[in-house]
Amino acid sequence: MVSSQGQRGGRRRVVITGMGCVTPLGSRVEHLWANLKIGASGVGRTTVFDASRFPTKIAAEVKDWSIADEGESAERWQYCGRHTRFAAGAALQAMRDAGLAQGLPADPERLGIYLGSGEGQQDFDSFTKMMAVAIKGEALDVAKFTKLGLETLHPLAEVEQEPHMPAGHLATLFDARGPNLNCLTACAASSQAIGEAAELVRRGEADVMLSGGAHSMIHPFGVTGFNLLTALSTRNDDPTKASRPFDNDRDGFVLGEGAAMVVLEDLEHARRRGARIHGELLGYGSTADAYRITDTHPEGRGASACIRMALDDAGLGIDGIDYINAHGTSTDVNDKVETLAIKTVFGERAWKIPVSSTKSMMGHLIAAAGATELIVCLLAIRDGILPPTINYTTPDPNCDLDYVPNVAREARCDRALSNSFGFGGQNISLVVGRFGG
Repeated sequence: MVSSQGQRGGRRRVVITGMGCVTPLGSRVEHLWANLKIGASGVGRTTVFDASRFPTKIAAEVKDWSIADEGESAERWQYCGRHTRFAAGAALQAMRDAGLAQGLPADPERLGIYLGSGEGQQDFDSFTKMMAVAIKGEALDVAKFTKLGLETLHPLAEVEQEPHMPAGHLATLFDARGPNLNCLTACAASSQAIGEAAELVRRGEADVMLSGGAHSMIHPFGVTGFNLLTALSTRNDDPTKASRPFDNDRDGFVLGEGAAMVVLEDLEHARRRGARIHGELLGYGSTADAYRITDTHPEGRGASACIRMALDDAGLGIDGIDYINAHGTSTDVNDKVETLAIKTVFGERAWKIPVSSTKSMMGHLIAAAGATELIVCLLAIRDGILPPTINYTTPDPNCDLDYVPNVAREARCDRALSNSFGFGGQNISLVVGRFGG
């Protein structure tokens, strides 16, 4: 039940008044959206580091962007990690879009930050140079390595790599003195952050929350880990075709990077200041598979429960969703299990709901993926256009839904579901809808 006093079912309503992003497909929301609509790919040869000796030599990198593009001094951010600069860029865009670039006009303790951001890797070059000097034969000269570290690394090296640092920098940037939190639940992180930030607004603990995520794992440690898990595509000779969610010939995901932020606001607070409203955060579901760390439960029990929880939170039945932005990583197990979960929840209607994976175009932004995909849902609602799943050429018998193959589609969309499922068994689903007053 919706109240004219800005409450739904006795709790405060949460609307989205700002959006910002820095992604492999564009460093502005409208640039990202334009590329998604034409089915462009942001995947190419890895250039951030020399990947020539790795099984995977491709990635979806952020290119042709600098924090200076957002009006910030590059010098101010020079010791920050790549993830922090991405976060600042997306946050500045989102706050400007919301008309809050200078923070709240009143109490700064009512403005908070909740991010899902990953660890940084800003000093890897220094680290590898130190290793090259310190290693003699097969033995590591620990004393020499320690001495080199004290002489070579910047004092902020350890601090700035921490995953919570972006949230701290954003608080300073916007004088946000309210709740300041970060969660790192792998691929579910930024979706979880948005869901939890919305809960803070619903409970009246903040009027405005800047929320989203930032991550860059395109570095030797990140790629090594995912290669060992055999999770990454090795379609190195054809990068733009490498990410192919739900396709029978998929061979793993493509690592991406970037940041996406939204401004979540109490409806009445937004109305009082005359804010433009992009949509309403209607539902949030969070569950765990309680199964295996790197494998989704084969029956999709956690994912199914999560979707149901989000629908219940939004007060919707299975007829209430017009579009699903899938987690859709392009890995064998994830795509089959997510498809099964959608069928389990929606029954016969599952085949009538368009489902697409925008990871097919911009790769997997890991901790930043969910926030980026939530923005995509808001844009689909705004324009009545559903982004495609590109590289879908050979149907998988286990993945037989409508994946909006290869070409964007015009369709009325009032409410969308965004799924994010992370290593460790974390599952997050968010429901956003057109704002109806």
